Amino acid sequence: MTSQQDEQPAVEVDAGPADTGSRAEPPFLIVAIGASAGGLEAYRSFFEHMPANSGMAFVLVQHLAPNSHSMLAELVGRSTTMEVAQAADGDPVRPDHVYVIPPDATLTLVDGALQVHTPAPPRQHRWPIDTFFSSLAEDHGECAVAVVLSGSGSDGARGLRLIKEFGGLTIAQAGFDHHAMSGMPASAAATGLVDHVLPVEDIPALLVAHGTLLRDTQSRKSPDGIREDVASHVQAITGILYNLAIAAAAVNSF
Repeated sequence: MTSQQDEQPAVEVDAGPADTGSRAEPPFLIVAIGASAGGLEAYRSFFEHMPANSGMAFVLVQHLAPNSHSMLAELVGRSTTMEVAQAADGDPVRPDHVYVIPPDATLTLVDGALQVHTPAPPRQHRWPIDTFFSSLAEDHGECAVAVVLSGSGSDGARGLRLIKEFGGLTIAQAGFDHHAMSGMPASAAATGLVDHVLPVEDIPALLVAHGTLLRDTQSRKSPDGIREDVASHVQAITGILYNLAIAAAAVNSF
């Protein structure tokens, strides 16, 4: 185990997202889901609607009491047939698996493996969701997803910014009126960087569609990461702009 005493997640970005264009297959989505102590029902609803063979991995980052045993993995496991386990230091993240943050710990992702830092910082300096979102963004780039579920405070809002900076997807839980729930979801939405605000039961379908789109886009990229069909799109756009210019010139000539 390693230790961490930072007040806030250290965000040092020296370069853009890792270049994945040379890979034969795109990396799978890693979905980080943040919630506070009252998020169990939201987790259950999410996994009841999430296919167990989506090819994604899920990391649950919940605010936990540092000195108590967590039953979150066992309770979430009742809502999915995926393997659900408490994260251990060095665990490689695998598709169709669910990893749960341990009590009194901070979780990060480095080279596709989970790093468990203990003990967690004091309560006033503890930002576990921000910390994991930030490391996920740097490690997984456009294949990172941040989901902010119910909870008090603003944890997650800062790390979510980095998810967007690296091209990932961001989602916040909506209430019955399709507006972000108060607390953490509302704080995330207030950044202006949340892609979707949805009821928790609608989030899985969006993730499946997003994963399909990402794989399709990746299959159209050349080894240098540029889409191979760019030239045809540029020609089409140029043709449309040319026709608009001719039409505008004709109107102005009267």
